[in-house]
Amino acid sequence: MSQDTTAPGSPGGPVVEDVTVERTESVAVVQPGLFARLGAEVFGTFFLVLAIVGVAMWARFFNGNLVLSVAFAGGVALLAAIAAVGHVSGGHFNPAVTLGAAIGGRTAWRDVLPYWLAQVVGAVLAGLVLLATIPRSSLEVLQQNTLIDEATTAALFRTTANGFDAHSPLASTFAAAGVEVTVGLAAALLVEVVATAVLVGVILGVTDNRTRSTIAPIAIGLALAALLLIAAPFTNASLNPARSTVSAVFGGDWALSQLWLFWAAPLLGAAIAGLFYRAFAFAPAQDDLLGEDQLVTTEEVDVEEPVASPTGATAGAATAAGTTAAPAVTERSEVVEEVETPRTGLPAAEGDDDTQAPKA
Repeated sequence: MSQDTTAPGSPGGPVVEDVTVERTESVAVVQPGLFARLGAEVFGTFFLVLAIVGVAMWARFFNGNLVLSVAFAGGVALLAAIAAVGHVSGGHFNPAVTLGAAIGGRTAWRDVLPYWLAQVVGAVLAGLVLLATIPRSSLEVLQQNTLIDEATTAALFRTTANGFDAHSPLASTFAAAGVEVTVGLAAALLVEVVATAVLVGVILGVTDNRTRSTIAPIAIGLALAALLLIAAPFTNASLNPARSTVSAVFGGDWALSQLWLFWAAPLLGAAIAGLFYRAFAFAPAQDDLLGEDQLVTTEEVDVEEPVASPTGATAGAATAAGTTAAPAVTERSEVVEEVETPRTGLPAAEGDDDTQAPKA
């Protein structure tokens, strides 16, 4: 009995059939859960407030340039925090940013209050750490050098608080020179609203899906540093209600009574930025400020294994033996993103063909 050694494709040999069978494997990937995102917000806000309030508090011990030091520390801390956990929560670390993102359609309204709570908790934890590290023996020295008005930890925290009228840094600086300068409520409100609106506008713009920017953390950190330098002489630069809350709660007295402005003004500025973004540069209604939803990409790998199909006598022998030729197999791994999309009720972005408007 002879063995058929005719090569496939040669005259009289087996014929290769072009048959493809797709094998699909779905891998579900979900957005980080709420607790993971809240934990990231606690950490990021803790780091940011620790840097800003801590530098503002301790730089006076060394006669440093407070404004420049605080602006640099705030910008670098925000940059580092975004780079570290921005992919988890979106890198808000600021109640004003969360509100602006919600109004602009970039985060879910159901996440606003939990994010605010996480941010305040992170800020208060930073305040507790700073409170525990204050050397009590140094407070009298600071009072003797007129750097604080009384030898208490509350007085030291008040030097980092945001204020207006007589408690504006400009007013106190000129008062030492015998000149009366007042930064009133309207001026403080205007500075905080404009500065926060610019900050939130930069964040929404540089993280838009269409920009494809790879330097978003750097741009946001530098924007914060520049805006702190601008606003610091007027109000000691809040731009972040969580940061203001720490100095006011631990400082008490006038700082606590003026805290309302440093919640109202940043939130108003963020709302303006969110409305402008929604009106002129609206992107898909999804909180993806720093790519936390872009977890995987779809990849397809085709592997073809052609198997010869016998003909003629060979085919008959194969049939008699009870065997059939196996078709070529294409293995395709299909990755399916299951992203938790906020139900904001906002219209779909242009070009999103598979999204329909809700029916009345």
